[in-house]
Amino acid sequence: MAGLMGSAVFWAFTVVYMAVVLFLGYLGYKRTKASEDFMLAGRKIHPWVIGISYGATFISTSAIVGFGGTAAVYGTGLIWLAFLNIAVGVLLAFIVFGKPTRALGEKLRAATFPDLLGKRFNSSFMQYSAAILILLIMPMYAAAVMIGGSRFMEAALGIDYTLALTVFVIFTSAYVIFGGLKAVMYTDAMQGVIMVMGMAILLLLTFSLLGGPTQAFNDLAALPSEMPSEMIDGLVSKGFTGWLSMPEVGSEFWLVLITTIIMGVGLGVLAQPQLVVRFMTADDNKALNRAIPLGGLFILITTGVAYTVGPLTNLYFWNTQGKTALAAMPNANSDLIIPTFINEAMPELFVVVFMLVLLSAAMSTLSAILHTMGTTAGFDLWRHFQRWRTGSKKLSPPSLRANRVGTLFMLIVSFGFALLMDESIIMRATAMFMGLCAAAFMPAFVHALFSKRISTKAAKASLVVGALAWFGWTAFVHIKESSVLGISQFLFGRPALLGMPWQVVDPLIIALPLSILALVVVWYADGECRLAKTKDAEPA
Repeated sequence: MAGLMGSAVFWAFTVVYMAVVLFLGYLGYKRTKASEDFMLAGRKIHPWVIGISYGATFISTSAIVGFGGTAAVYGTGLIWLAFLNIAVGVLLAFIVFGKPTRALGEKLRAATFPDLLGKRFNSSFMQYSAAILILLIMPMYAAAVMIGGSRFMEAALGIDYTLALTVFVIFTSAYVIFGGLKAVMYTDAMQGVIMVMGMAILLLLTFSLLGGPTQAFNDLAALPSEMPSEMIDGLVSKGFTGWLSMPEVGSEFWLVLITTIIMGVGLGVLAQPQLVVRFMTADDNKALNRAIPLGGLFILITTGVAYTVGPLTNLYFWNTQGKTALAAMPNANSDLIIPTFINEAMPELFVVVFMLVLLSAAMSTLSAILHTMGTTAGFDLWRHFQRWRTGSKKLSPPSLRANRVGTLFMLIVSFGFALLMDESIIMRATAMFMGLCAAAFMPAFVHALFSKRISTKAAKASLVVGALAWFGWTAFVHIKESSVLGISQFLFGRPALLGMPWQVVDPLIIALPLSILALVVVWYADGECRLAKTKDAEPA
């Protein structure tokens, strides 16, 4: 909206928002006295803060902008992802995984996700390899979050994308670097409230704009029949059956929707390092129980609205431009659908409010990701590198400075990715990150939590096989990535080794079963698997 930069309402809302964020960041800074405060917020965070922070960390601009735009392409089938987000991402995560994770983390005095795996399996390899994988793939996810927030600032404020990205990143990183996890979770709670309110208002305004829920969905159901054949035939050939129905089973659209979007993200949430750490901040299991309702309600509203409004944008753009939402975007960039819809269709006041919603969504997730990368670099790798460099037999104590420097370094790397990544990348980058986490970490993580006799060899095999299978399928088969990486083209003269439909089957579908199989086979064959220990220990 052209006049937004000069709007007194815009500046009033923005100044208040920034002041509150800075105050909460300062509060976190003042209460961060030691490395454990920076990494785990002292392990005594209020249940409400845990619930909202978990949801705000989980749901970012990738869900609202990236997956909202994806829903405009694939339709309301993404509602199944919202169901998995709640059933798996909240209920299963908190009830089944959260309590043993908190208890194990406390007994082992683990500070990070790689540290938890390393101590549980008494293995430096598990800690190093988990840390390296996190630092390899998480910057791309961080960049996707940065892109989502910055693209809306670019559209709403009419400013250069690079400037929007720079301002957004500097503002977010300031309180993460100095305030650690306390500042992250305090600001998450405030930002989560803004997100819920803003998304609820968005749904009401969208229905009002389109004549109410019944009229809107009836018109959307009838829309394909109103479109010229040259516009709809290409979609139908890929399996499209309408925005209110699932694609044809086995088609390209169906495989992408099921394997990448729904399963890749719906299952990948269980082994995300930045979310696992949230369980370790709780004082006891009761705190986790009390966090569940808020976390579930938060995700229901935010994802439910995004995946509902996304398909309905097709109706708006058809009525105003005679095009589908994707066709109305420059270069068919699905990441622009939600920002453009808000900017063109909504009142100026709500454009201001929604900018704060997206900034809150992006900042809450980005701050958690930066914190995870920073502690992984500063705690899991740097201390061990220092011991190797100096020849010392003991690890140096955790250092606030190392964690802060690690956070700054990974911020710079992620910023570089955000400048280089192509369009329509938000959904893909999110699914890639969550898919790799699930393939490489989930079987070993489950083994660590629930097995009475654990096998370090099995955990190592699972992590290695899962990671290699995921990277191999990504580089040589999954066409979205293999065609861009160019490794298959260089080595074999073709962009993907296998033809359709394998080219659109997500790497997770191949890598996770292989990772599980590797764990089971090696665990069964390992005659040296030991009784699970929960004593304080660091990997050798």
